[in-house]
Amino acid sequence: MTVRRPTRPTRPAALRAVLALALAAGLAACGAPRDSSSGTAGGASAGATGSAACDKASLRTVTAGTLTVATDKPVYEPWFSGDDPTNGKGFESAVAYAVAAKLGYDKAEVTWTRVPFDSVVTPGTKAFDLDFNEFSITDERKKAVDFSSGYYDVRQAVVTYQGSPIAGATSVAALASSRLGAQVGTTSLTAITDQVKPSSAPMVYNTNDLAVQALKNKQIDGLVVDLPTAFYVVSAQLDGGVIVGQLPAAGGTPEQFGAVLAKGSPLTACVSSAVDALRADGTLGRLETQWLAGQGAPELK
Repeated sequence: MTVRRPTRPTRPAALRAVLALALAAGLAACGAPRDSSSGTAGGASAGATGSAACDKASLRTVTAGTLTVATDKPVYEPWFSGDDPTNGKGFESAVAYAVAAKLGYDKAEVTWTRVPFDSVVTPGTKAFDLDFNEFSITDERKKAVDFSSGYYDVRQAVVTYQGSPIAGATSVAALASSRLGAQVGTTSLTAITDQVKPSSAPMVYNTNDLAVQALKNKQIDGLVVDLPTAFYVVSAQLDGGVIVGQLPAAGGTPEQFGAVLAKGSPLTACVSSAVDALRADGTLGRLETQWLAGQGAPELK
């Protein structure tokens, strides 16, 4: 979806309680462009993290000498592991520590705090330096907060049930004769028509819940949703659900997850530079492979 996220349910207790969600943006994320409109307001210049402005001693953090990182309570696989963001396990925990290292902070100098998801992107003073919690970068949210460069490019994925005609598919071509469905007006529906190009017209549903129900009833062979939603569907909505795989990255500007900072934060440019460096040196790609693609969402060829 181009904004966060028509196909993904809102984040009440039910969704949060079971988020095995997650993504696995393929290695193509490694080469995707930085979100050029992420907020860079603040005192830091937008140079490399090695510049004087981004030197650890120059960074104005909530607590001097410490980088305070926020996330929700609870958090789930594969973004975090064991509801413990401090252990460095899970994609976002690993990315957070990698960003901290680029800024000059070792693991002992990173402090985690828990902040409810919905309150992170509201205007006002923040009790954290940055937040990692699968926040899509949107123009609407940028009115209230800053975002770093995107650290994860959201991909489309195909969900099915065990034993379906496409459960073992390993390529996009293998989906051509299948019955696929998606929510109306979404990038998931566009992905079916433009990338899969099935021999029969896709089934279109007014809501994602209706599409999931159709899959439960075996009225369709597969459902296309963004990858975070795919993990949610198979973990919370669909007994015996299977992620067939991720569709290849499409052209255009991808939806991206970014770290959230206070509006006008003096850290924004430096955090963005750190994320850019991690993308350029391949770290983000390696972490995606380790924590996301390795969790059951292979890339379809």
